Amino acid sequence: MSSRSKNQKTTSCSARLRFNLSACHQILPLGTETNIMGILNVTEDSFSADGLLEKFGKNPHAHVRYALKLINDGADIIDIGGESTRPGSTPVSVDEEIRRVVPVIRRLAKKTKIPISVDTYKPEVAKQALEAGAVIVNTIKGNNPSAALLKVIKDYKAAVVLMHMRKTPRTMQKNIFYQDLIAEILFELKKSVQKCLETDIKSDKILIDPGIGFAKTTEHNLEIIKRLKEFEVLKKPILIGTSRKSFIGKITNKDSGERAWGTAATITACILNGAHIVRVHDVKQMYDVVRMSDAILNSK
Repeated sequence: MSSRSKNQKTTSCSARLRFNLSACHQILPLGTETNIMGILNVTEDSFSADGLLEKFGKNPHAHVRYALKLINDGADIIDIGGESTRPGSTPVSVDEEIRRVVPVIRRLAKKTKIPISVDTYKPEVAKQALEAGAVIVNTIKGNNPSAALLKVIKDYKAAVVLMHMRKTPRTMQKNIFYQDLIAEILFELKKSVQKCLETDIKSDKILIDPGIGFAKTTEHNLEIIKRLKEFEVLKKPILIGTSRKSFIGKITNKDSGERAWGTAATITACILNGAHIVRVHDVKQMYDVVRMSDAILNSK
């Protein structure tokens, strides 16, 4: 992992707010450099056609090798998910999700010091993943996290990513309506942050994600990126995931596997507008994009 700021307090600079994220036994300084979260989808039906069950079958050793490649390419965090959350997707059972992600997390945690995140909203999956070595829970139901999930996060002293989504992946893209997009997302995430604090999850363990592509239209996604700086009012690190998403395809007329250039543009814009962590599929390609964006942001 790259060297990061050692400041112990949340401070602000002209470029970006700075934080020290506490995730179990690890501290992640955020703000001086953008962290890259590499995506590891242990699924069969990922929207981006990168599901490892399609590529390698149920072989956790192959999945771990893929994760190690992402780390070698420049990933600072690995986010492991066992259920597709693309629009219209069908949930998998708790047992199946555990079978998909826990063996990978357990093996990977023995091979790297890189923080491991589990992409789930299910308390039992989160518990098993944290037992296996994950230190972050990345939940798509961040604007309405269950009390049981928050209790698991608190008990294990894990960090949590609260992502904004309305309804469910199956229904989220139907009848989308906001009177005031940014104000409503901020209000709903603020309530979730407060719910975490009331559960005794410490403030330095909470991240926010405005939920690009989750109950959002193309215009909504563009507006979030353009106005991302406004999310600093919540005084929490900002994680954002634009990688290969359909709004990029609609604008560029490219299939999911051909959206790296479009993704790169969104990542630059997000970093310049205050993002601390970018969640991406193409780590090797995005590494230089992140470095250049940070250089521009931090230039004097």
